[in-house]
Amino acid sequence: MLIGELARRTGVSTRLLRYYEEQELLVPHRDANGYRRYAADAPERVGHIRRFLESGLTSREIREIMPCVCAKGVRHCDHSKAVLDDGLDRLDRQIADLASKRDLLAEQVGQVERAPFRPGPL
Repeated sequence: MLIGELARRTGVSTRLLRYYEEQELLVPHRDANGYRRYAADAPERVGHIRRFLESGLTSREIREIMPCVCAKGVRHCDHSKAVLDDGLDRLDRQIADLASKRDLLAEQVGQVERAPFRPGPL
C-alpha cells in the first residue's frame, strides 16, 4: 500500500510516517518511481509503534525491538525483554521523582493552611 493509504488506515499523518521511516521504525520498499510501498502488516506495525511511544519508549528503544514485533505483540527475542524492562525501570524512577515532588508541594500547602490568614498586602 502507498503512504496515503497507510495514513488513512492508521490515522497517522504522512509526515509522521516519514519520520518513522527516518527513525528506521517502519521500512517501506521503494518502487522504481521512488514511491514508498508498505507491507500488508504496516498498519499493525504503526499501531505497535504508537503504543510503544505512548508507553514512554524512545525511538532508539523501539527500533531495537521492532524486529521482535509480530501481529500479536512482542515476541521474546534476545533483547526485547531487556529493552522493555529498562523502559519500566525508567518509568518507576519518574514516578518516584514525581511522588517526591508531590510530597514537597503538599508540605508547602500544609504550611500555608496552618498559617494564620492575614488579609491585606504582604
